[in-house]
Parts: sequence; C-alpha cells; structure tokens
Amino acid sequence: QVQLVESGGGLVQAGGSLRLSCAASGRTFSSYAMGWFRQAPGKEREFVATIDWSGGATYYAGSVKGRFTISRYNAKNTVYLQMNSLKPEDTAVYYCAATQSRTTSRYRGDYDYWGQGTQVTVSS
Repeated sequence: QVQLVESGGGLVQAGGSLRLSCAASGRTFSSYAMGWFRQAPGKEREFVATIDWSGGATYYAGSVKGRFTISRYNAKNTVYLQMNSLKPEDTAVYYCAATQSRTTSRYRGDYDYWGQGTQVTVSS
C-alpha cells in the first residue's frame, strides 16, 4: 500500500511559477513510476507528466511540455512538479499518482494509487 500526499498548490499570477511536491509512504517508492494529472471544473482528469522509477525517463502532455518539469528524489520518497510560465488554463486540482509498473504511463487506468489533490489557481 502506498499513500500519497500532495502539497505546494496555491494562487499565482499568469507567468508565475509553483513547485508541487508529492510525498509517498512505503519502502517501495523507488520501484514505482509516478505521474501527475489534473482536473479542471467540469472536465475530465487529464495527464500532465510522468517519470519512471529511476528518474531517467519522463514524458509530458503537449500543453505543458517546455514549461513543466517532473523529477523525483527517491531517498526522500518524493516526486516534484516544477511549473513555470503558468497560464490561466493551468488552473485545476493537481493529483499525484503511483503505478507498480516501473515505466512511464500517461493513462489513468495504469495507476494504482492516488493522492487527494492540491488546488492550483492561475489568475490572469
């Protein structure tokens, strides 16, 4: 069992930056690939970024590529999402997720564990 707790959300102006963190419990964190998803009001939850178990492979949604960076620090059981050049359309609840697969995935159904989410609001 893995428990995930996100933090770092908040209110920021367009063009600003935020760094989200996701702290995981459990001794097997380093064997899980991780992902970030987001859900805006009235919309489905969508993929944002994913990173493999070692941190050596990453993949991004086209809408955030070049602005967001996913990373992980296995010694601290933590995965991060650095978000730069934020836009109002990035406003959403951001969720961290873990998959028992070691490889990256952009599909919600591949993820076994989810956090409760953290709100990110970008004002124009």
